[in-house]
Amino acid sequence: MLPPDTVAALAAELSAAHRQRTVLPRITARHPGATVEDSYAVQRAWYQEQLDAGRRLAGRKIGLTSRAMQAATGITEPDYGVILADTVHDTGAVLDFDAHANVRIEVELAFLLRRPLEGPHCTLTDVLAATEYVLPALEVLDSHYELDGRTIVDTIADNAAYGATVLGGTPVRPDAVDLRRVSALLYRNAVIEESGVAAAVLDHPARGVAWLADKLHQHGGRLEAGELILAGSFTRPMWVSRGDTVLADYGPMGNVACRFQ
Repeated sequence: MLPPDTVAALAAELSAAHRQRTVLPRITARHPGATVEDSYAVQRAWYQEQLDAGRRLAGRKIGLTSRAMQAATGITEPDYGVILADTVHDTGAVLDFDAHANVRIEVELAFLLRRPLEGPHCTLTDVLAATEYVLPALEVLDSHYELDGRTIVDTIADNAAYGATVLGGTPVRPDAVDLRRVSALLYRNAVIEESGVAAAVLDHPARGVAWLADKLHQHGGRLEAGELILAGSFTRPMWVSRGDTVLADYGPMGNVACRFQ
């Protein structure tokens, strides 16, 4: 385990990287023995700094739940991070490209909880019963550690590479559609770059939420009513540049879009 002062120092440098929009050397290059638990400790210390600065929790993100994402990153197990309220935007938002590093986009379903979820042994049925509605979302990835050679330790510490969320489309009750078969086409500047089906997330996107409830239980926490949960991408991440317009077409569930300037 990393000593507490090292965890605090890593969290402080991540906070500075967020403010200064810089990329850092990997934790695993400097601390080869760092573990997944170390990386969650760094993430928690960083998150506490954000709360102390007056920011507010809006929900959680789950990452690396599909084979497409695992293949794209070389990381083979899911992870999670926090969603802060000032990073959530409505469809049509114009986002500051320079506010993020290594900017990419993912296609996801977002679950809004109407009651708490707690592990252990949280099930898909538990998740569906606790969900108020599901809606289309884009996740903006924001990586503050160098990408070459990174491991899940680096990614988790960096708040699971979370940058922002854009919500849109039509909210639906979880029993109103077959969530496994929700599909999306991802456009960049009116050209289809990626496509996918939500079943790519652990065979059902709600399983990602159940995984998260169990994982938080291991860390002494739970998901609360009113939290927004990004269930994991069912496409590969798509790189974007300044000036790009991004749109995801979810068919009957509508569209969600944003532009980077």
